[in-house]
Amino acid sequence: MCASSPRPAARAATGIVPARNDVSAGSLGAILLAGGRASRVGGAVKPLFDVGGITLIGAAVAAVADAGAEPVTAVGPLLDPGLRVGWIREDPPFAGPTAGVVAALASWDPSSDPEWTLLLACDLPAVGAAVRRLVADLPLLPSGSDGMCLADASSRPQWLIGVYRTRSLRAAASALPDAGRDAPVRALIDELSIVVVAAPDDLTRDVDTWEDLEEARARAAQAEETS
Repeated sequence: MCASSPRPAARAATGIVPARNDVSAGSLGAILLAGGRASRVGGAVKPLFDVGGITLIGAAVAAVADAGAEPVTAVGPLLDPGLRVGWIREDPPFAGPTAGVVAALASWDPSSDPEWTLLLACDLPAVGAAVRRLVADLPLLPSGSDGMCLADASSRPQWLIGVYRTRSLRAAASALPDAGRDAPVRALIDELSIVVVAAPDDLTRDVDTWEDLEEARARAAQAEETS
């Protein structure tokens, strides 16, 4: 999920009071990264893994829909025609998540950009809770910051569980050579002022291996039994 090495610290601006950032209707969009080779699971299509009765990409779409995101663009091959999202493919395929973000932004009309863009990998079993946390904390961001992401249990920033100012993403994307091909996510956000927020481990656990998938399904089954 985290396609780049972690930065040593959040680059939030200092000496700035929190601002009430607008998260009203029309102010939030989403880019869902659903490509990748998934080499650690033998090339299986991770976004279509079922956890708790819903695919990982289905859970991501539901999470951003609940947050009122529009537009919503999934980057990758057409995996589920029934999902209410736009589909785009990075060029060339498997050019990496940064190229995927560049391709998604290029498919949007800049004149109607949302203020904020959720940026999510489609391998997150707890994506619903993660999005709710991001949206809840968004109004508390310092003014002048370019976005926020969650940190995992070891305090590593998870750039692909984040929400960013769309204009800042566009500016960063336009500066990348080769439309971001094979560039790490850090190349996209390195000049941005990002707040990194500590979060419960469950919110940032992804599915990289078959063992991860079994554990995610076990947690989902346990949650169902206790609900």
